[in-house]
Amino acid sequence: MSLYTHHLPEWKREEVEDVKKHIGQFTLVGLVDMHGIPATQLQQIRRNLRGIATIKMTRNTLVLHALAEIGGDLEAIKDYISGNSAMIFTNENPFKLYKLLAKTQTKMAAKAGQIAPEDIVVPKGPTSFKPGPIVGELQQAGIPAAIEAGKVKIKETKTVVKAGGVINAKLATVLAKLDIKPVDVGLMLQAAFYQGSIFEPSTLNIDESVFMGQIAQAATEAFNLSVNAAFPTADTIGAIVTKAAREARSLGIEAPVYEQDLIDAIIGKAYREMAAVKGAIGEN
Repeated sequence: MSLYTHHLPEWKREEVEDVKKHIGQFTLVGLVDMHGIPATQLQQIRRNLRGIATIKMTRNTLVLHALAEIGGDLEAIKDYISGNSAMIFTNENPFKLYKLLAKTQTKMAAKAGQIAPEDIVVPKGPTSFKPGPIVGELQQAGIPAAIEAGKVKIKETKTVVKAGGVINAKLATVLAKLDIKPVDVGLMLQAAFYQGSIFEPSTLNIDESVFMGQIAQAATEAFNLSVNAAFPTADTIGAIVTKAAREARSLGIEAPVYEQDLIDAIIGKAYREMAAVKGAIGEN
């Protein structure tokens, strides 16, 4: 991509240079979606990230200029820029940054026209509403409602919008009255460039407990494979020798091999077998 940056006005040139300066100062360069974040929440997020990450908001075209001038693998992050993108810089790894940004998410009431981030489900059961126009409002929003024992009750659990669907005005109003807040508002990581690679949220969104469990299971299986295959390593040689000694002893007893360390076990085995036979045929 060719951009004629030398024709930029001075203030834009300064912005481009500031973006390039930040990119040079940090090991991770990322993009975050700022859509719908109230100013007060954004201020709090900035305070919480102080000393950990820096957020820079500027025109997307100027970010593109800066990326084009730097070039290299970093320029690929331009494909993730949207109308609400801001830049984020940190020296943390992308997994830690993703977790930090996830903590900035708060649940908020839906607005008309917003996209449902997940299935929005209205549960069955009584509400706090007294009989009145609310019954009609619920029904118009596709929520089955009736009056029981002087209260408005939702008759069955209902998925009112599937993930990716548009929340209409009537439904947004009803969800707010039901105190259902389906929309996550906060910094959403769009992409991160770190150590030569682009990391997307789908890669970074992992359950650490599950991941650590998988590592522990893999380590256990590798250990067992090494022992059973008699492939010695510093960690498994002791278990391999112990297993071999145990199997050699069992073989010596079953054979039987009359060796000093086995004779007592061989006699004990023979005695048990004799007793079993005696018990089977009965005793006079």
